[in-house]
Amino acid sequence: MTVPGTLDRYPDFPSRFVEPRPVDVWLPPGYDPAGEARYPVIYMHDGQNLFEPTHSLSGADWGIAEALVRLIREGQTPGAIVVGIWCVEQRVREYMPYKALVSPQAVQRFVQAHGGEPWSDDYLRFLVGEVKPFIDAHYCTLPEQAHTFVMGSSMGGLISLYALCEYPGLFAGAGCLSTHWPAGDGLVLDYLRRALPPPGRHRFYFDYGTETLDAGYEPYQLQADQVMRAAGYRPGQDWITRKFPGAEHSERAWRQRVHLPLLFLLEGRIP
Repeated sequence: MTVPGTLDRYPDFPSRFVEPRPVDVWLPPGYDPAGEARYPVIYMHDGQNLFEPTHSLSGADWGIAEALVRLIREGQTPGAIVVGIWCVEQRVREYMPYKALVSPQAVQRFVQAHGGEPWSDDYLRFLVGEVKPFIDAHYCTLPEQAHTFVMGSSMGGLISLYALCEYPGLFAGAGCLSTHWPAGDGLVLDYLRRALPPPGRHRFYFDYGTETLDAGYEPYQLQADQVMRAAGYRPGQDWITRKFPGAEHSERAWRQRVHLPLLFLLEGRIP
């Protein structure tokens, strides 16, 4: 299968903080390393699921390249660079927001369930201290906060909102699809209340389906929406939540709607 655009793969990206893993860099059609054009960057988790079904854990990919190429051809966005950071076996430990586990009891429950404490703070150090500087040094990026985004699904949605809350000066927006709010007994909602940055400089996209694992998400998402509203985030402007009746928890489902967070993060609007 041919991926539109250009896909650079760094098969063993080194780190001082986490286990080395592949990192993919997708460049839109027309990207010229010697040209004047500069691009926003979307950093995405579970990178093996984004571009090629042969690498995806489910046998289906997000179709990120196809979605962006379509939006570019329709004149809805000039495009973006997408950085896909592959996950490792201890995915839940890397993606669970550590600061959400505020009590020793919560930490202990997590350790018992997953074999150790979360590594999410180290994962974010890897992202912001190693991956982002490398991308900005080697590619034609717009490195400023206003042009830097993070996105993922399920646990990847949790680490995306955690990244923005912990590094609001680096990320302008977070795309959180089928966010796995039940992780850590729902304590990420309390973390969001404490850590959500003031409105005005950031955009959050949330969504959820109603089938398979997504079937249990709506009560949590409604609480998250209350948090956003109470903090002064404006629905449809700097925060949006979408419900997709009948959609399941899968790459196939996210592929069908990924154009929405792409447009909302990059352009501040949805169709």
